[in-house]
Amino acid sequence: MTEQRFGDPHHLATAKVIVGVDGSDGSWTALRWAARFAAERRRELEILHGMDLVGAGWVLGDYEVVVPSVVDAIREQGQDVVARAERVARSVAPELPISVRVTTDTGKQLLIEHSAEAYAVVIGATGDAGTFAHLGSTLLAVTAHAQGTVVIVRTDPDADGAVRTSGPVVVGVDGSPVGDAAIAAAFTEAAERGVELVAVHVWSDWDSGRFAGHSNLVEAELDNVERAILAERIAGWQEKFPGVRVTRKVEVSAPAPHLLDWSKIAQLLVVGSRGRGGFAGMLLGSTANTLVQHASCPVMVVHPAR
Repeated sequence: MTEQRFGDPHHLATAKVIVGVDGSDGSWTALRWAARFAAERRRELEILHGMDLVGAGWVLGDYEVVVPSVVDAIREQGQDVVARAERVARSVAPELPISVRVTTDTGKQLLIEHSAEAYAVVIGATGDAGTFAHLGSTLLAVTAHAQGTVVIVRTDPDADGAVRTSGPVVVGVDGSPVGDAAIAAAFTEAAERGVELVAVHVWSDWDSGRFAGHSNLVEAELDNVERAILAERIAGWQEKFPGVRVTRKVEVSAPAPHLLDWSKIAQLLVVGSRGRGGFAGMLLGSTANTLVQHASCPVMVVHPAR
């Protein structure tokens, strides 16, 4: 059962699963995933579509945008998108409560704004585009600036673009208190899905001793320290979720490549929005940034409570 947390707007009974649709193939994949997710979590699904009339103004010119026929065409296209989206969602989960919202804002503005009270925000991603292709896109903007939980629905490149539904839930554990929200979400997901949870902790030789409160430790001692950190971080959650089988993995360095490898067999990858080495002003850490662009399964990025 989904954990209810007092005072947390993301876990109120009224908190919805919100999915953004724009008519792209990636958004339809995300919509189907979000509909199943909402139904399994007994949550209402809200479908959001931003028409971006301001953006249209840059393309067509201010005069053209205020011409009723142009505005009407944009609005009609938006209504067509959400109407199709509702049909697709109901084909996945016929009994699912669904609401729709269409505004003149951009999709990313809408999703970021409504993330404050959402159970989760779901967006689509396809392919394996690099950083520059995604820079400033809805994908990275929403992942970085939204509150609570954001799920980027990535497909399996070895399965003809399907979303993997088997395999473990994998969580990246950075050893910091900031990462506890990701651990909590990962245990919840593993329990809901009835699958194994793989907790992957990666420490870098340049900072692990300092972080653990030790210095001048040989590698074997550091490994023991980091294993103890991992055990400590997940111990309380194992008590809360005794039915979840946990496998612990400790690696020496480079968290992103290790987690990318796990994404090839996982059904969900869970990470915090910032790692222990991230700058305070960074809303999205380098590991999360890499995973949302290149993982082979859906990625859940969990922001700490503000």
